[in-house]
Amino acid sequence: MIVKLDDLIVEIEPTFKLGIIHYNKIIVTSSPQMLKGRLQLFQEQLFFELEDKAVTDFDGIKEWRALWKKFGADPNRYRPSMEAMYRRIAKQNYITPMHSAVDLNNFFSMQYEIPMGIYDVAKIHGDITLTVGNAETTYNGLNGRENKLQHILTLQDDVGPFGSPFVDSVRTAVSENTTDALHVVFLRPSISKEDGQQLITSMGTMFTQIHGGSFETTFIG
Repeated sequence: MIVKLDDLIVEIEPTFKLGIIHYNKIIVTSSPQMLKGRLQLFQEQLFFELEDKAVTDFDGIKEWRALWKKFGADPNRYRPSMEAMYRRIAKQNYITPMHSAVDLNNFFSMQYEIPMGIYDVAKIHGDITLTVGNAETTYNGLNGRENKLQHILTLQDDVGPFGSPFVDSVRTAVSENTTDALHVVFLRPSISKEDGQQLITSMGTMFTQIHGGSFETTFIG
């Protein structure tokens, strides 16, 4: 499976960077208490921080909002996924545990202030291209709605669009039956190649400590 960037993305943002982590032979279960505890504690600490700091003052969110605008999307209407989580936490509407893969994905996304998605490899068909959505780019999302992804970065396979830094589709969602998964890390453009590679390697290490299996990383950008 090859993951590539549409040339348009690099034309608009030459420093665009993407991290890919491919997991094999993992076991997804209800989250261990350690992960649930870390997720809850992080949100509680963030809630108090948000009493004195605006969501848009966080460096990662600020950088991704600027990137959103470069591609033509309105970050006040369609927010990057980690910003949406921060805004929920500011209202003390905490993210509830789902299962180990999604919970760890959310934890990483909030901790590093970047959008991320995790997908079931068995539900992906062919190679993957990250492109910019158009007026016809839609899918049923994990938010329970049909989402229109015009001007929003979108992951597409041979079947069509399935993921984005906005919201992911139902079609490729990870479940407790997933054994091979693909983690797509929408890195900050400002991060160096060395730091970006270190970050996705540390994510893969922690993920496999919880889920078993093995991982391989690819840095694009």
